[in-house]
Amino acid sequence: MATEAKVQDPGIDLGWLADKIDYRRFQECVHCGLCTASCPTYIETGNENDSPRGRIYLMRAVTDGRLGMSDEVRKHLDLCLDCRACESACPSGVQYGQLIEPFKVAMQQSATGGNRTSLLQKLILHRLFPYSGRVRAALFPARLMQKLGLMDLMDKIGLTKLLPPTVRRMQAMLPKLGATGSRLPEVLPPIGPKRARVALFLGCVADAMYPETNAATARVLQHNGCEVVIPREQACCGAIHYHSGSEAPALEFARKNIATFRPDDFDAIIVNAAGCGAMLKDYAHLLSGPEHDAAKAFVNKVRDVSEFLVQLGPIPPTNPLNTKVVYHDACHLCHAQQIRSQPRQLLQMIPGVELVPLEESEICCGAAGTYNLTQPEMSEQLGRRKMDFIEATGADVVVTGNVGCILQIARKIKERESAMTIAHPMDLLDRAYSGN
Repeated sequence: MATEAKVQDPGIDLGWLADKIDYRRFQECVHCGLCTASCPTYIETGNENDSPRGRIYLMRAVTDGRLGMSDEVRKHLDLCLDCRACESACPSGVQYGQLIEPFKVAMQQSATGGNRTSLLQKLILHRLFPYSGRVRAALFPARLMQKLGLMDLMDKIGLTKLLPPTVRRMQAMLPKLGATGSRLPEVLPPIGPKRARVALFLGCVADAMYPETNAATARVLQHNGCEVVIPREQACCGAIHYHSGSEAPALEFARKNIATFRPDDFDAIIVNAAGCGAMLKDYAHLLSGPEHDAAKAFVNKVRDVSEFLVQLGPIPPTNPLNTKVVYHDACHLCHAQQIRSQPRQLLQMIPGVELVPLEESEICCGAAGTYNLTQPEMSEQLGRRKMDFIEATGADVVVTGNVGCILQIARKIKERESAMTIAHPMDLLDRAYSGN
């Protein structure tokens, strides 16, 4: 029986991958194809290489030395959103994220020429986004230009078309920036009897662009009897670096957060951004050896805010909002963390809220962290598809639990000049508790 020849130069560090990926993960996939209907890129392209089982086949072939990391293979793997919808659909329990994420790191480490992340993208992704203070400083000119009406004028006369493509896409996604707001105190007391002591993870881009949502989250927790602690030394979760192929800084962020939050001091570590929450909950998988136990103790305390409130037993708000709401499932909330019913349960507690269903609610909107910067064409296709279904609901407000989804959908709302608004579940709950 003939055997396939080994590829002489696989184009990727197979030794590094062997340390990061348990080969049995590949073998768990039985190629049944049940994942294909939930894969956003396969839905759009119909190409088997853009499906989860197709990508697993490609990755395994590269790992076995039967296939080199050609530009074509890179293209199909890079197109993956890492939304993890396939994990929800898979009857065999394949941990797809634990395959594609190390592969993307290895691909970036070995990338040459046009496959490399551009210098501008690297500066934005690695030197700007993970630091909320830097993002706030960088947004100051945009905030001023919005206030003076210059941003709309630049759009109208076409000046924004002169910007580099990455910057132009960022400008298009920029929300209406409010006041920077005052820094949250390090400790916020509970309202009413104390029921829990929690630490609040603020994030980086989310804290810079939507500080009001972090403030709303803190107030909702206070209304539910929580003492809220905001550790000053907390850092980015590391997802931006890790998902763009830069492992070492991501692990340093993980170590810093584990040391800063001291899980034994809190009943829970609360996060309100799906992407950050999924990354924080993955620390025990990323850190091995003597660091693993500390990472596991940290992970055991991490909770999405909706997950925590439902476990705690939420106090019903009393102020009606009288609005029609549609909820979009952020991928890293419903697929990576398996949190679906809790946000809906909280929204349905609000007097006057009519929660309407959304078709394809669990299909990615195309944000996927920084995907809308690195894969703009596919991101656009998925964004249009998502907005078509959202508009069909006739809702007044679309609600979702991740900053990337909020930015992506807000952009589509703006492009279509829709009267719809977008919010985080905590924004609505905060209004329902406070009456504002």
